Amino acid sequence: MDYEKILKDVYQRKISVKKAKELLKALPFINKRNYKIDTHRVLRKEVSEIVFGENKTLADLRKIIKEYQKIKENCIITRLDKEKAEFLKKEFKEAEYYEKARIFALLFEKKKRKKGNILVITAGTADIPIAEEAAVICELLGNRTKRLYDVGVAGIHRLFHYYPALQKARVIIVVAGMEGALASIVGGLVSKPVIAVPTAVGYGAHFSGLAPLLTMLNSCAPGVCVVNINNGFGAGYLAHLINNL
Repeated sequence: MDYEKILKDVYQRKISVKKAKELLKALPFINKRNYKIDTHRVLRKEVSEIVFGENKTLADLRKIIKEYQKIKENCIITRLDKEKAEFLKKEFKEAEYYEKARIFALLFEKKKRKKGNILVITAGTADIPIAEEAAVICELLGNRTKRLYDVGVAGIHRLFHYYPALQKARVIIVVAGMEGALASIVGGLVSKPVIAVPTAVGYGAHFSGLAPLLTMLNSCAPGVCVVNINNGFGAGYLAHLINNL
């Protein structure tokens, strides 16, 4: 079934608008040799496809962005290094690059800030790049987002100072390296969902994020879920879904 037939059927009242929307969800994608753009993801998930930029060539990234331009769909690219972003900004002048988060965004429709707060917390300053990836994704998807950085367990009184902010949040993202204990502490203080993000920040026995990952998975605090090591994007996307239920 193609676009034209669906539109004709709606016009002739053979199918309802609701039925047409269901059919459109399953329609094809932009089919290129090196990439496939899922143009109907926004219908299925209410968020357009978000592109993982690491290891993609500049040539392919440029072509992908141009495809999004043609269909006037928001283009968000994660894990894009500064050198590639600066090159792409020369051509796509309206795009924004969030250097700490390594996110490139060319928006044709800016999302309105919705109700409910997402709070992004880090244990240390070294965890900020991953936290920024989460926070910027939340903001680009239209969520009210606040940040609370460097309040880890080595000086837990810093976290308790911000206790009111913890209680006001609707969803909390906790980003921590080293032993990753901060997620359990936050989970024990609030009645809100806590999304834990282990980072590859720590000394040798930390095993590049494996130690905090295991700590977070073994949390005794109910209501804590865990994403992959350094997966700020995944945490931000999940927080967006929860915040918009």
